[in-house]
Amino acid sequence: MDNNVQQSVVAILSRRPEVVETGPFVIGWDPTTDSRNVSYATPRPGAAVTADDVAALVAAFRAIDRIPRLEYVPGCCPELESLLLAAGFAIEARHTYLACTPATLAPLPVPDGFELIEPSTDEEHHGGLSVQNEAFGGEATATPADVERAARTQRNGGVVLAIRTTTGEYAAAGLASPPGAGLVEVAGIATAERFRRRGLAAALTAELAATAFRRGAQGAWLEAESPVAGRVYERVGFVPSGQRLYIALD
Repeated sequence: MDNNVQQSVVAILSRRPEVVETGPFVIGWDPTTDSRNVSYATPRPGAAVTADDVAALVAAFRAIDRIPRLEYVPGCCPELESLLLAAGFAIEARHTYLACTPATLAPLPVPDGFELIEPSTDEEHHGGLSVQNEAFGGEATATPADVERAARTQRNGGVVLAIRTTTGEYAAAGLASPPGAGLVEVAGIATAERFRRRGLAAALTAELAATAFRRGAQGAWLEAESPVAGRVYERVGFVPSGQRLYIALD
């Protein structure tokens, strides 16, 4: 699973508006945002890496005025972490990733009083994105660039979903990336504070995976930033399967 997940990350970054390939690395970045969570690099699985490759990677990031930063599965490039640390990088986090297949998925219904939608208008995208932005500490109001990124995810074969009340108040949102190596990444799962602990995150996660599977994906993966989040995902069939490393040169 490690190699497939890493290949899917390469595919995700290769679909960014701008892509830079340097040595064994792929940098995917977006000129419309300086978010470190959007613009980052990853190694191709199994590639040999040298200190010179790392130096070239840093130079490539400087050339596009972005923070040198990587997200990757350490087991796919075992020597890389020590090379990055020697170059001055610092570890941000290690997250467990969980994987799901159509056989393990356990769908959950959306609770009464809510409806699930696949946004198709700017207004609908804006509603879901505003929930995500606020939940992750960003501006409460989504920007036109945010809306365009969500619409681009859909155009490229990904899934964007939101949950709102029957009176139109947006309560939760998330997405699944376009498939890469047969897998999609489920990400950005967010629930507005006043609607938490009602099962919305679990139902949304399950439906994102189910929709991706109906459209041809063979598996899905996501990350749990805490044991509590991990238990939510395990409820709908995601199984702890490996580790991912976040590391940057600030």
